[in-house]
Amino acid sequence: MSEIKVNALKKYTGSTITIGESGDTITITTGANLSGSGSGLTTLNATQLTSGTIPNARYGTPAFDATNLTNLPAETKPTISSILPTVIDNTASNVVITGTNYISVPYVDAVSSTGAITPANSVTFTSATSITANFTLPVDGSYYIRVENNDGNAVRSNSALLTVSDAPAWTTGAGSLGTIAGNFSGTVATVAATGDTVTFTETTNVLTNASQANCSLSTGGVITTSDFGGSGTSATTYSFTLRATDAQGQTSDRNFTLTSVYDINNSGRFDP
Repeated sequence: MSEIKVNALKKYTGSTITIGESGDTITITTGANLSGSGSGLTTLNATQLTSGTIPNARYGTPAFDATNLTNLPAETKPTISSILPTVIDNTASNVVITGTNYISVPYVDAVSSTGAITPANSVTFTSATSITANFTLPVDGSYYIRVENNDGNAVRSNSALLTVSDAPAWTTGAGSLGTIAGNFSGTVATVAATGDTVTFTETTNVLTNASQANCSLSTGGVITTSDFGGSGTSATTYSFTLRATDAQGQTSDRNFTLTSVYDINNSGRFDP
């Protein structure tokens, strides 16, 4: 018997395969590998697709069903609910991150609002709901927190939870702010510090105590009095501590003194 080679399959319609030019056909009876009973080919209908059931005539029905799809393993992603503190300066600082589904030991990044990513210096795993990341962030600004478990599941905070800001820096030197005549009235001294919207308060109870220095301190750092030293009649050095606080709640304290003098000829303030 001669060998017949088929060079081109032109068309398949039903049970007829057209080979070669128009009119030259050969009819093949459908078998197990094409369609019909026992074949592996089956026409899907809308109901089967909607139900998630795909039949297989050769190996049984179903090949897989909707239950198989809904019972697939679900990803367990970590979450972030809060951090503490929310404000740090540019030095190495610990930040406690609270959330869920942490796996020892996650990777933690601080993501700047500009998109720059800074990995944590170290991460300490406390529990599935708490980790501590140590950051050194030299650039002031707002940062998102990103946590990635070692299984690849990760989360980034929805908002910039962490603020990096320098604490106020005093520009007024510590120590004496001057020597003032007792019972002087007017501006005694002004203190200053750099930072984001810095305000000033006294942490002691000396400068603004009516029984001691008897002065007032404005939030802008101006020290005034209507009767320096109050009821005092002898030279006195008043020691007190002032605090500079910025808009992020960071503080910086500095110690100062003011000295009163009493002399029949004194009627004003004296520089140290």
